[in-house]
Amino acid sequence: MSANDYDDGWQPVTRLGRMVQDGEIETMADALDSGLPLKEPEIVDQLLPGLDDEVLDINMVQRMTDSGRRVKFRCVVVVGNRDGFVGYAEGRDDQVGSAIQKAIGIAKLNVIAVPRGSGSWEDRSDRPHSLARRTTGKAGSVTVELIPAPEGLGLAASDTVRAVLELAGIENAWTKSHGNTRTTVNLAKATFNALRNASQSRTPPSREVVER
Repeated sequence: MSANDYDDGWQPVTRLGRMVQDGEIETMADALDSGLPLKEPEIVDQLLPGLDDEVLDINMVQRMTDSGRRVKFRCVVVVGNRDGFVGYAEGRDDQVGSAIQKAIGIAKLNVIAVPRGSGSWEDRSDRPHSLARRTTGKAGSVTVELIPAPEGLGLAASDTVRAVLELAGIENAWTKSHGNTRTTVNLAKATFNALRNASQSRTPPSREVVER
């Protein structure tokens, strides 16, 4: 299912949106590096036209109010272009379809760039197919650890973790998870947090040795 359902009549209301529409920013990487907040999902539609989405979980949530019992649906959605960009979100609404669309829109605003690499010093692949470094993410009681792996291993992961990694463009990885991993929302969120932690970390510059 394609997530690019906006028409060409989009009128941006943010500075980043205007820069994208005017052609000053042409890639998603440049948009994320601009330092400007991503507040319009149409920006992602313009820069990542091949974005896919997958619904990981749909759950009915009931709450008692003064007017009686109120029922809403909570949907967990992940979006990605299968080539280094992925987003995650939860959406709630009275109708399942509306909850899914709301979650997709929020997930686009949460898109991150995932640093990828060859996966192992023994791996001679010249294309990024795994993680650039080991990373860990947490959500609730769940902790997920993602470990780079050589080409050919595939994804040693549960279905939920696999879905997030595939949309991020990760083809080979070892994974470890701890806690109540049967809770899909926390497992998916912990996986996304691990990818986000990897994107936020930086390799320190090498120190030059000065001879005296």
